[in-house]
Amino acid sequence: MNTKIDTLLFDLDGTLIDTNELIVSSYLHTLDRYLPGQYKRQDVLPFMGPTLREVFEGIDSQRADEMIRTYREYNISNHDSLVTEFEGVYETIRTLSEKGYKLAVVTTKLADTARMGLKLTGLDKYFPVLIALDHVEKAKPDPEPIFKALDKLGSKPENAMMVGDNHHDVLAGKNAGTKTAGVAWTLKGREHLAAYDPDFMLEQMSDLLSILEVR
Repeated sequence: MNTKIDTLLFDLDGTLIDTNELIVSSYLHTLDRYLPGQYKRQDVLPFMGPTLREVFEGIDSQRADEMIRTYREYNISNHDSLVTEFEGVYETIRTLSEKGYKLAVVTTKLADTARMGLKLTGLDKYFPVLIALDHVEKAKPDPEPIFKALDKLGSKPENAMMVGDNHHDVLAGKNAGTKTAGVAWTLKGREHLAAYDPDFMLEQMSDLLSILEVR
């Protein structure tokens, strides 16, 4: 084990599990109901990462609560048919767990839907700690969720790495004082993430094993 890093914090959507189609279709379904014909697929990609409240209040503050409910109803009812796992993720997480690394998920999703995705892909048994939107007052890129995860794991920022597909993840890690890793399979594009200067860029999740010198 790399003696410096003993803790790994992972974003969920777009990092551990492929929820891209679910999220995009949930946004398009919702926006088409309230603002017909105004949004196409490319238009909703910037909405991936911020909280639903940030997104919908920015679009229509008067109807934000209603739009969030519509989004969540569609998202939950279509969850299991649209969510898949990224190649190599399960095997990498299993290896890290077996080698004694402390693992947590830090997400801007609500806890109940986050658990749905972890259970569906069989990853739930490897993550004793889940910090979700309903566990914090401030979401990523604020460091609060990371500090909360580290506290539950009994870890320190200097011994941790935040892994994610969005600049919110990289900035949250930097704000908390952890190492950061971006994933090149981000739907927003590798260049977008690289612009925020993560310490590492993963071409595949198994790259973590090389970085950490896991034998």
